[in-house]
Amino acid sequence: MKKSLLFIFLIIFYLSLHAQKDTISLAGTFPQKEISSDFSAINVSIYPVPVRDNSFTIKTDRDVSFIKITNIIGQDIFRAKYNNPQQLTKILLENPKRGMYLVTILFSDGKRVVKKIMVEQSE
Repeated sequence: MKKSLLFIFLIIFYLSLHAQKDTISLAGTFPQKEISSDFSAINVSIYPVPVRDNSFTIKTDRDVSFIKITNIIGQDIFRAKYNNPQQLTKILLENPKRGMYLVTILFSDGKRVVKKIMVEQSE
């Protein structure tokens, strides 16, 4: 009886080790995505912070071709595509509610930056 329990225990132990080994080897075979360090070289300034009076300015060192602003739940509240890329853009929002928003900036070279802004009600 003890020998059969020991034998069953050893089989279960061996199978669990073998399963863990397969899992580790599978996890190591997926290609790793390279992260480019070019994004640290992109300078983006958004002011004033926090945003009041329904407007703010975006200043970059690269040409901006598209800007999208979404609320935290993903609804678009502003979209603008620029045929003549520019580095300084004034954004006017129509009655934004107080809260956090994401500003997605697409540059003419294809790079993209997402920044957070806080919108407060004007006093």
